[in-house]
Amino acid sequence: MIQLTWRQFRAQAMASFGLLAVIAVVLAVTGPHLVQIYDTSVAPCAAHNDCAAADNALVNHDHFLQGLGIVLVVVPGLIGVFWGAPLLARELETGTYKLAWTQGVTRRRWLAVKLGLVGLASVAVAGLLSLMLTWWASPIDRVNADPFGLFDQRGIVPLGYAAFAFALGVTAGMLLRRTLPAMVVTIAVFAAARLGMIWLRWRLFAPLRLVAQLRFPNASGHAGSPVQQLGPPNPADFVISNVTINGAGKVIGPQGAIDLGNGMYGLGLRVNHGQPSVPGAGVCPNAFPPLTRNATPNPGLAKAGQVCFDKLGIRELLTYVPTTRYWPLQWCELAIFTGLALVLAGFTFVWLRRRFP
Repeated sequence: MIQLTWRQFRAQAMASFGLLAVIAVVLAVTGPHLVQIYDTSVAPCAAHNDCAAADNALVNHDHFLQGLGIVLVVVPGLIGVFWGAPLLARELETGTYKLAWTQGVTRRRWLAVKLGLVGLASVAVAGLLSLMLTWWASPIDRVNADPFGLFDQRGIVPLGYAAFAFALGVTAGMLLRRTLPAMVVTIAVFAAARLGMIWLRWRLFAPLRLVAQLRFPNASGHAGSPVQQLGPPNPADFVISNVTINGAGKVIGPQGAIDLGNGMYGLGLRVNHGQPSVPGAGVCPNAFPPLTRNATPNPGLAKAGQVCFDKLGIRELLTYVPTTRYWPLQWCELAIFTGLALVLAGFTFVWLRRRFP
């Protein structure tokens, strides 16, 4: 059975691993040059005070090869569509499974060999490609300092994506018994799962929060530009949200600004019957000097505005994920998609046994 499965699958496997070999050669030839640029230009740039130029030179190097990261995003889906979906659908659609099950091979062994051989090849393709790209792009990733921006193109999570996509394709093919519909369903469900994971990823662990009192600008108090005062401790941390909240914790604006209405955001005040108020927070409980409509700085107004902000409890709230959670999130996401793949594989065995007693 193993030999039969290999003969059916060897053309696809040889083409895939042959392409991986070509990519490996290209990356192996160009990778050391990136490391050299980093060691000779970026690492000592602080001593020469030219880090911006050195960083740009490295980041703008080999744009085409950097685009291979996008390939890694779609490879698991393609594995599910072209390797997973036809695996059972083709046999059931053409009726060849009847011949296979009468040759002294049980259905469980028949399915186990197919799932095991092709499934391991699927995970190997995604894993090797991720390993090569993670190694090759490591100097660029150190400069960009944005590990979460390429989270699904690095590390170990592509292995889970490939396993899930393959198992999903097999399950869809078994249920639909037709190859083309199974392919369509596989790519649709896989895309939905990946999009759902983007939302869930940052909620697997409770995110951290920073809160600061909002500072009133030293200006006239009219609408101005948004002022973002808070930032994450590490620039590489992933910011989930940065909002302005009132004393009750309700969001009243983005990034240290206040929603003034009519599409305007700033740190201005509204005047209701002679008393300033903050939209979404309430009327200022303290006294104010005379308000003017010009932009002349007014220290008394700025001081009164700050007292108003403090009394109303207006704050800036930053929610973020620290870089220290990068690998815990990688392992957790790998476990989720691998677990889903195992559940789908188990369901396939149960369904096949009950549907074809």
